[in-house]
Amino acid sequence: MGIIGWVVLGLLAGIIAKMLMPGRDPGGFILTILIGIAGALLGGWLGKVIFGVDSVDGFFQLSTWIAAIVGSLILLIVYRLVVGRRHS
Repeated sequence: MGIIGWVVLGLLAGIIAKMLMPGRDPGGFILTILIGIAGALLGGWLGKVIFGVDSVDGFFQLSTWIAAIVGSLILLIVYRLVVGRRHS
């Protein structure tokens, strides 16, 4: 998968993660992409470490999307915990 594929996957995974965890985040479009891309990488790495499978096979593979969304959710939770503490 090329860099444009990672950006598109990251954007969509970040948007889906924000839809699954609604709330006010002090981040916009760029932060959504970055959380999504990092989440895709994190999800792929976790899938390989925990389950021993290469979960980032291709753009249209279900395992790629699940790994990206789960990774994005994890990063969104961490982001909210860190930013929430700073604003309190």
